[in-house]
Amino acid sequence: MASTTHDDQEYVDYIHESKGIWSWMTTLDHKRIGIMYLVTTMIFFTVAGFLAVALRLEHWTPQQTIMGADTYNKVFTLHGAIMVFLFIIPSIPGSLANFLLPLMIGAKDVAFPRLNLFSYYLYVIGAVMACWAILFGQGVDTGWTFYTPYSIKTGSSVVTVVFAVFIAGFSSILTGLNFIATIHKLRAPGMTFHRMPLFVWATYATSILQVLATPVIGITMVLLAMERILKIGIFDAKLGGDPILFQHFFWFYSHPAVYIMILPGMGIISELIPVFSRKPIFGYRAIAYSSLAIAAISFLVWGHHMFVSGQSDLSNFIFSLLTVLVAVPTAIKIFNWTSTLYKGSIRLTTPMLYALGFVFLFSIGGLTGLFLAALSVDVHLTETYFIVAHFHYVMMGGTVMAMLGGFHYWWPKMFGRMVPEGPSRIGWFFVFTGFNVVFLPQFWLGSHGMPRRYYNLR
Repeated sequence: MASTTHDDQEYVDYIHESKGIWSWMTTLDHKRIGIMYLVTTMIFFTVAGFLAVALRLEHWTPQQTIMGADTYNKVFTLHGAIMVFLFIIPSIPGSLANFLLPLMIGAKDVAFPRLNLFSYYLYVIGAVMACWAILFGQGVDTGWTFYTPYSIKTGSSVVTVVFAVFIAGFSSILTGLNFIATIHKLRAPGMTFHRMPLFVWATYATSILQVLATPVIGITMVLLAMERILKIGIFDAKLGGDPILFQHFFWFYSHPAVYIMILPGMGIISELIPVFSRKPIFGYRAIAYSSLAIAAISFLVWGHHMFVSGQSDLSNFIFSLLTVLVAVPTAIKIFNWTSTLYKGSIRLTTPMLYALGFVFLFSIGGLTGLFLAALSVDVHLTETYFIVAHFHYVMMGGTVMAMLGGFHYWWPKMFGRMVPEGPSRIGWFFVFTGFNVVFLPQFWLGSHGMPRRYYNLR
């Protein structure tokens, strides 16, 4: 009778202990934690999607349709906050990166498995706090940006929600630290940086952003809470503060956060296109280093959100120039993906359809971003539906399309069964078509001056 090795016995013990809800809640397995992130973020995605439908239904007529102005502001805030902080930012790093990163570099698990589980619980605690404040408190009507001075003076549950964002931010920071340590220390022998899959490169760049940028939004949220509770005059002009300072703090985080959302999606596309083109990726190193370039430049462009805030002409010029510069590494990726497709033996499977949809929709989002980088054009388009369309083409047309492509591609790896190809293609058609029907006209509406965030136009 063959002897049982230590590793074999550990595997047998793991199988016996892996049954039941408690085993999931206490698991240290990166694959299970990734699946828990997947389920949780998709729940919030569904909730935020229904809230978006409610907003569109309210705009069905120029007068009140299904809700009043106060309710509209709260639904609008809830939709944005859930989509940004509870879905898009944690969705790919928490689910796909958690599941796949150790497998791709030949590691048994992430560097700190207990910290990985703790990060998930921090995310859940922050989410529960935010939902509690909104459902059982007074709600929040500030918009997802929490702009001062209104967020200082409103009677809604701002303090609870900003502390929820603060807690969820720690989840993002710890996840980023875990991934950086894993990539640096747990790669299999022979797995050099230039042999890593491009999804790992994208996750690495995202993790750097999470570690360096997220503390800024955490501190900003704490300062906002202190302003409301202690009246110490950080953002309140009556107390010697500066409300524009809040915008600088907020966007110093939130523009890198755009790339926390989009870089993992770019990593997914870099995996899908060569597989279904049946060709090696064109310009591996260019795509890899462009991820790091995007991460670096993203810290320097926050001021383009503030062209009409009264900052100096020189600052506006510099931020405009840097905003155009960040398009260069992004364009490198798109050109290399296109070169990979060129003369490839392309298979239009569902993951490939989502990848091609990403390239098309994200290109629109990126090119319209160049309009907003131009000072004279941005002054006209600021606070219009053009901004709404641009943002959604980058986030929904970019991140979510890539995420759905990644889920279809790696679903058999995650759950041991294939995704039905026919229904999946139908689903892609409705997602792609419906998205363009909703958001493409908003470019035209915004260019003609239709303002965003308005309850109705009566």
